[in-house]
Amino acid sequence: MKSTTGSHTGTGTWLAQRATAAALALALPILIVYFLAALPADFAGWRALFSPPWLRVLMLLAAAALALHAWVGMRDILMDYVRPTGLRLAFYLAVITILAGSVVYLAAVLWSTT
Repeated sequence: MKSTTGSHTGTGTWLAQRATAAALALALPILIVYFLAALPADFAGWRALFSPPWLRVLMLLAAAALALHAWVGMRDILMDYVRPTGLRLAFYLAVITILAGSVVYLAAVLWSTT
């Protein structure tokens, strides 16, 4: 019986996992050093900390990379351990909703004016 997912899908997900890991390995040290150098003490300091557009873009890209990295890992876990197709698809939907919602929420917070 032929798989409905097609062949060679593992290579693409393996590359996505490695690419997102590399992106996180580059972005996280920059963010950590930036945050530790600033150490804001009050609300005005926190607002100033997140005011540079490059920081907001870098944080959003890092969050998107983390979400994609987590999705690949969770998809593999669910494929291996959840056998009923309907239940697995429900878990897929829940994981995608949580990860995508988290990235969208972060974007809303980073670009809010209040």
